[in-house]
Amino acid sequence: MNLKFNDHLLPTLPIMEDLPLDKIVGITSTIPIEIVFAAGYIPIDLNNIFICDRYAYRMVEDAESSGLPRNTCAWIKGIYSAVRKYHIKKIVSVIQGDCSNNQALMEIFQSEGIETVPFAYPHSKTDKRFLHDQLMMLADNLGVDYTKAEEMKQRLDAIRAKVHEIDRITWVENTVTGEENHIWTVSTSDLMGDYTVFEERAIRFLKLVQEREPAQHNLRIGVIGIPPICEDLYPFLSSIGAHVVFNEIQRQFSMPYPTKTLVEQYSQYTYPYDIFSRLEDMQEAIKERNIKGFIHYVQSFCHRHIHDSIIRKHVQLPILTLDCDRPGPLDGAMKTRIEAFVEMLKYHESETPVESGRR
Repeated sequence: MNLKFNDHLLPTLPIMEDLPLDKIVGITSTIPIEIVFAAGYIPIDLNNIFICDRYAYRMVEDAESSGLPRNTCAWIKGIYSAVRKYHIKKIVSVIQGDCSNNQALMEIFQSEGIETVPFAYPHSKTDKRFLHDQLMMLADNLGVDYTKAEEMKQRLDAIRAKVHEIDRITWVENTVTGEENHIWTVSTSDLMGDYTVFEERAIRFLKLVQEREPAQHNLRIGVIGIPPICEDLYPFLSSIGAHVVFNEIQRQFSMPYPTKTLVEQYSQYTYPYDIFSRLEDMQEAIKERNIKGFIHYVQSFCHRHIHDSIIRKHVQLPILTLDCDRPGPLDGAMKTRIEAFVEMLKYHESETPVESGRR
């Protein structure tokens, strides 16, 4: 989930020390940031500031030293350490529709005097009354008129449209790398905490890629599952000739479907709901983007790992399941497995007529 710091045309993290503490709202997962922005707060995705830290691995160890179990997802431990490191005082925690450990993590924060605001997605995306009530309660908790959040949606939709164009160029023009696609789409969870700067960078990036030559990789693959915790997956895939044209969950963060209301928008967002909505999204991507195989990233100790068997049952493509625990580079065994998978896909691709990736 790493965001780059060394490229001024890519999203980066704000300098946390320069932000007013009373305006920061840490978020544990993608939430309706329209409400946060409309209330005058600065949303900061705690996952991002954890994984982009130079000492992300140490942050996991620090959380374990503070009492979090070793057999707990490293993202949870990273979120915990990020909140402590940056003295964040207010958090919106997704207690239903994300990580099963968020409820307990929220209680730990409460025990340490940190203000927590719960937010829950409904069990079913068709339960729009429940979702509407949650949106209203979040607006009340943050002290903003809900109609202001709906107005903010229109502003953010225009910004997200630029990320949707970056995503389109990835698989149509092949001038955006899989890593760049990952960085832009995953960053839409909080829009860097400053949607104006984010939009400016997106505009400049789109101008930059107009001057590029298309990538020469013929093999088109997708990465499904939660954003990877390993830091070099995308550069490694590119180095062995695989072009990632689909980042499933990251793309969902960008709210890829046209909608008129917040309720409609967050009911179509697939991540919080059952696996079957996600499967529909994958199947559509396979056809549209001419994908030849998936890498299914699963986080150690994550309940979503169970979905792997369902995905394999319903998706008729080769799938490599990649299980990682902590931040850091891919180890030798992982690289060997990925290389073998890519070589197998290339072999099968060479045995069938080549289809154009352009539409």
